Amino acid sequence: MPALAGLGAPHWNEAARGILSGLTLATEPAHVARATFEAIVLQIADVLAAMERDLGRRLDSLRADGGGSANDFLMQLQADLLDRPVVRGEMPEIGALGIARMAFESLGQPLPAGEAVTVFRPRMEASCRQAIRENWQAALGRLLQHS
Repeated sequence: MPALAGLGAPHWNEAARGILSGLTLATEPAHVARATFEAIVLQIADVLAAMERDLGRRLDSLRADGGGSANDFLMQLQADLLDRPVVRGEMPEIGALGIARMAFESLGQPLPAGEAVTVFRPRMEASCRQAIRENWQAALGRLLQHS
């Protein structure tokens, strides 16, 4: 759980602190690195679920930008764990364009999409995705119980 300074959206718990669970003598640095990537994506999944509840509909894809979007492994993991395509555009920092797109959509006016450079499509088996999500929810429950 990446809660080094509290747990952010959508859980909002300032007292929460980060945890690593399931470590054994066989745990290697690569396992910890993957767990870190999974935690990033699973927090995104929780925020996405909250947004979809508020919107009353499923978002069919996710557009990625910023420094993390340069990491193909992270982008594929997002597609796998979010179970939807992740689109990485040509521009690495397009946050303002995303805000403009949401504003246009709220007015019922679509903003033309730019060309996507790479689309990461889900490849993970549903049972694997579900197991990872269940482990996340269990760890989240433990974290919130002790904060």
